Amino acid sequence: MTITSTSNIVYSHTVGFLANTGRGFNNPVDVALDSQGTLYVLNRAGPEVPIRLPYKRVSICTVDEEYLGEFGTGGTESGQFWWPSSLAFDGQDRLYVADEALQRISIFSKEGEFLGQWGEGGSMDGQLNRPSYIAFDGEDNLLVTDSLNHRVQRFTKDGRFLAKWGGPGNGPGQFDHPWGIALDGQGDIYVSDWRNDRIQKFSPDGSFLAQWGEPGDGDGQLNRPAGLAVDPRGNVYVADWGNERVQVFNSDGLPVASLRGESVDSTWAADYFAANPDEGNARLEANLEPKIAPRPDGDWEQRREESANVEKLFWGPTAVKLDGQGRIYIVDSLRHRLQVYRWGE
Repeated sequence: MTITSTSNIVYSHTVGFLANTGRGFNNPVDVALDSQGTLYVLNRAGPEVPIRLPYKRVSICTVDEEYLGEFGTGGTESGQFWWPSSLAFDGQDRLYVADEALQRISIFSKEGEFLGQWGEGGSMDGQLNRPSYIAFDGEDNLLVTDSLNHRVQRFTKDGRFLAKWGGPGNGPGQFDHPWGIALDGQGDIYVSDWRNDRIQKFSPDGSFLAQWGEPGDGDGQLNRPAGLAVDPRGNVYVADWGNERVQVFNSDGLPVASLRGESVDSTWAADYFAANPDEGNARLEANLEPKIAPRPDGDWEQRREESANVEKLFWGPTAVKLDGQGRIYIVDSLRHRLQVYRWGE
């Protein structure tokens, strides 16, 4: 199937730009929305050197670009982050943060107060090895993609092991470094099988139901799929990380849209460049869109080059989240921002 139009999904605006602390982001990898629609953006901000540790934090803002604050810092102590990878709210608006390096889940209030943590490294039931992504199911239990154990695990909110499924391999129900995880309205579970370049669908109890995707950069093909989300119509939005795009699949697994990015400056960025015009001018001069002509075959290396040089495009998209207002939030990690889209009429 050839995708000919994305006119039903339209760009809205951008939130964020590069800032080490305060009003901005530093290599964001995920975003979560609380019950009021407030955005919590997880800043990974590597590498892990002393000067960069304060940049590892959760930023709080609104979709209308109101900056509300931040909390957290890098480190290995309780309540700190090292390789933070994903975050999710439970039914009581408590924020859970997965950390790949520390093999744990940390819990915070909406205001950033540290409430507790659980998890330990290993391969036994309930142990973790690079927890990449988290999502809550309809019973408020936490699902975790346990990436280097090549499985999904389910826990209670306080960390009690409930179930697991998967195992290393490329057969149905097996994984090779699973990353993203999301649920639909029926409780079915979707997992981005990162190194197998596919999406797998499971029943609420973890029974294999379906799969789609194959390696490549054509329509419907995937290159290291990352975070994903499912809307009420059954459309699945996938951060196709290696292809520098977001693909949308219908409930049958057929591609219906592909987004490469349409960003303009956020309000935060515009304010900064107005106060620092030399930097703003240098940025405009570095935008090489007129000099880059996509090759007809859509070669992956060409897409990487485009994304690195054309400011509006996605560069390292890692996560997709949805709200109840029809908005689509795409975490544009290497551009240090969120691109916001919505469904048109």
